[in-house]
Amino acid sequence: MTKPIQASQTAAYYVQAVLSFAISLIAMVVALVYLPAAGWVRAFLALGLLYVVTSTITLSKVIRDRQELSEVTNRVDQARLDKLLTEHDPFKVET
Repeated sequence: MTKPIQASQTAAYYVQAVLSFAISLIAMVVALVYLPAAGWVRAFLALGLLYVVTSTITLSKVIRDRQELSEVTNRVDQARLDKLLTEHDPFKVET
């Protein structure tokens, strides 16, 4: 009676997301290397880029964890409801 867990993303979507992230990160690093500015300016911008990347990864993990928690809660609630419905007999007479 329980439904199987379905994958929420395809392999192509996963590859596209990884490639997009890698290409954007590489492009920013190359731009920082060839930026006509002093070394401390490039270092400051590189530190900012590192902060954006790490906070993005943290945000995506928090969103994923929240979604998984809601799925587990929904499955537990559905299992409880299924159990109650299977145990309930509408034609049973209480004596």
